[in-house]
Amino acid sequence: MAKTKTVFYCQNCGANSVRWIGKCPSCNEWNTYSEEVIQPTAKENQWRTSPLKEAKANKPRLISEIALESSPRITIPDAELMRVLGGGIVPGSLILLGGEPGIGKSTLLLQLAINLKGKKILYISGEESEHQVRMRAERIGKLQSECYILTETTTQQIFHQIEILQPDLVIVDSIQTLYSNVYESAPGTVSQIRGCAGELLRFAKETATPVLLIGHITKEGSIAGPKVLEHMVDTVLQFEGDRHHVYRILRAIKNRFGSTAELGIYEMQGAGLIEVANPSALLLSQRDASLSGTAVACTMEGVRPFLIETQALVSSAVYGTPQRTTTGYDLRRLHMILAVLEKRCGFKLGAKDVFLNIAGGIRVEDPAIDLAIICAILSSSEDLSIDPSYCFAGEVGLTGEIRPVNRIEARINEAARLGFKKIFVSSYNAGTDKLKNNATIKVIPVGKVEEVFELLFG
Repeated sequence: MAKTKTVFYCQNCGANSVRWIGKCPSCNEWNTYSEEVIQPTAKENQWRTSPLKEAKANKPRLISEIALESSPRITIPDAELMRVLGGGIVPGSLILLGGEPGIGKSTLLLQLAINLKGKKILYISGEESEHQVRMRAERIGKLQSECYILTETTTQQIFHQIEILQPDLVIVDSIQTLYSNVYESAPGTVSQIRGCAGELLRFAKETATPVLLIGHITKEGSIAGPKVLEHMVDTVLQFEGDRHHVYRILRAIKNRFGSTAELGIYEMQGAGLIEVANPSALLLSQRDASLSGTAVACTMEGVRPFLIETQALVSSAVYGTPQRTTTGYDLRRLHMILAVLEKRCGFKLGAKDVFLNIAGGIRVEDPAIDLAIICAILSSSEDLSIDPSYCFAGEVGLTGEIRPVNRIEARINEAARLGFKKIFVSSYNAGTDKLKNNATIKVIPVGKVEEVFELLFG
């Protein structure tokens, strides 16, 4: 009998070691190494249950001799998910969807399963019973699609049912609950996640069947399990949002078949996730009140512009050290902006508390909202309101200059469509003179932060 081999795996990043160590040298986490049994077998990582379907060995071929096959993408009824995926689901692709507990991952994919018509879908649930899935499906919508529910966690049984059913799309909820008899470790460990994902990957590529996986995340926000899981899949989607807000954001962290700059926005309601086709109108629905400390920014996510409201509160510091708090914005960038206002523009904010919030619970990384954030901070500091019909699009440099941003025409057109009267942009944007001639909105080019302050507050 062969000797049982054990390996210590880091449950946070997937690194391995022949012995237990306290601190992982890869991710620097403490007490994350766990012993797992490795059972060598001749049938390791085989997804097939029938020996008649063994694939023939591949041979090297010239790249010019490989036939270029254009398989059409699977069109789905969810326009936001279509945009993030790059135009639909590619046959044979492996897609991983991650997010916090309760954010709506299972609801999103169950909606896809019951709304996609003309395709045979297998929804594999390892966390809920059939009755629980049916109850959630009744709440979401009409059950008109050809969707099959399988409550199973053993991969050998799952592939047996897949061979019988021959589905066009497979959804697994979740990858951390799957278990393969090849490995003796418990479900959710590094060996099980890597092995089960490898079997699903081979099944997807060899049968051209797309597979969607739901993945748990750690407390730091990364996908739970080994990092190799994200390298194996074709697309990694991140479902974000605040439980106290109704909006959910779907981002593509990795996408082999499309752009990673696209964004999908949903609204969580009692009947499930509702697509938000016009996020600007919802995020700016309360902009009529003239209050100090608010400014509207025109940002871009992928090729879609939308406007958001930035809110700032500047007050005298009660404690010795001033507080700097942000929600939906990078704290380090806020420190940089405050330093620019202090050094280049002469505004004394070093002894004041500054609180910054992006309305709607949305996190924005576009540097074009810097100008709106500066205006909101100055408005709160001087206690002077900004006209609600003004919006801003510009990046702020370390010298206090307003730097140009990309796709300025799309930003201006979006602001004009929503009824804004003026938009402040960088004077260094190409074609600024041509942009001034816009008939529905007045384009005001600015080059320095001092110019913006003079135009807004005199």
